[in-house]
Amino acid sequence: MTGHPHDRSGDTLVLLLAGGQGERLHPLTRRHAKPAVPFAGLHRIIDFTLSNCVNSGLKRIFVLTQHKSLSLDRHLRSAWGMLRPQLGEFVQAVPPQRALATRWYAGTADAVFQNLHLLEEERPSRLLLVSGDHVYHMDYRRLIDCHVERGAAATIACTEVPLAEATRMGVVGVDDEARVTSFVEKPEQPVPLPHERSRALVNMGIYVFETETLVRAVIEDEKSDSAHDFGRNVLPALVALQRVFAWDVSKRGLPRERYWKDVGTLDSYYEANLGLLVPKPPFDLLDPAWPLRADTEHHLPTMVRDAGCHAGRISNSLVSPGARVDGGSIARSIVSPRVTVAAGATVEESILLPGVQVGEGAVVRRAIVDEDVVVPPGARIGIDAATDRRRFVVTPAGVVVVPGRVALA
Repeated sequence: MTGHPHDRSGDTLVLLLAGGQGERLHPLTRRHAKPAVPFAGLHRIIDFTLSNCVNSGLKRIFVLTQHKSLSLDRHLRSAWGMLRPQLGEFVQAVPPQRALATRWYAGTADAVFQNLHLLEEERPSRLLLVSGDHVYHMDYRRLIDCHVERGAAATIACTEVPLAEATRMGVVGVDDEARVTSFVEKPEQPVPLPHERSRALVNMGIYVFETETLVRAVIEDEKSDSAHDFGRNVLPALVALQRVFAWDVSKRGLPRERYWKDVGTLDSYYEANLGLLVPKPPFDLLDPAWPLRADTEHHLPTMVRDAGCHAGRISNSLVSPGARVDGGSIARSIVSPRVTVAAGATVEESILLPGVQVGEGAVVRRAIVDEDVVVPPGARIGIDAATDRRRFVVTPAGVVVVPGRVALA
């Protein structure tokens, strides 16, 4: 990782929003907050945002948690306890304090409002506001530099997407100087880019705020009868009053920063995982210039062996430490720690989360199998759509999702 000419990390505090229920990822979020859902074997979704922070020199990070936060808290302690508190570095989980309100967080802006006391303690010049549910690389220092050089009150990281996709996102209108002129959440008719009428500029959910700007904005929003959401309420109001700019990663980002995936649905989660397995993946898990921290729990080496007349075979797959393949066959799949695949079993185009056991002769095809599920010998998953729909969740794209603690026998 190379140095950076303008190190403003000491003046910037990170607020990472990690309190979402992740309803569209159910049943994977039955036990976890959405940012704690396992991803790509050893990782959890939040690891990508946290790795971006640390690689960007930002090591003062408050993680605002809420729903089902136990596994997330444990992961933050085990995987992210390497920072040095004596130097002012921390990744600190902050559950709802109920200091300024007697309710759960009503929205993203309310989550910040209820934690304004954190800013009084740290007194940062500016804040980086990010979420823990996207998969991407980004050097936030370049975004912060642009924010400071423009004298912005707030800067929104944006990317360009096809117009049809923009209807489910926050669409940003800009002038020739990249100053934001409009911000509309999930519009029916998105404003196209002036130079590319088939595409729109959309919000990535990554913001830099001057501290005073953010404090005033969330206090003002709290007085209103709104959804207390940054995209729907705070940013549209701020655009009309302050110097808000867009930072277009499609134009200003490095090549590795142009991949950005919201893994908020089961189908997008499945696609993002299996997209790592193509010969030249759009997202590089192994980029030495941008290391990704992972689960630091000790695991035994992966074991692959033959069992009787069945040879253990793996092709085009990501297999984690601690997995064991006893004469089974795995093709184009993600295999997490503590997974076992028994003799004669076949796993194809699937994601096996930690602790899954696939019995002898079983077949698992185009499926996501939740943690600690035991697939009994001879079971068939992803073979007969009608049978699968009676027993499991099946996504619009036809991916079978096997929830934990379900009887498959």
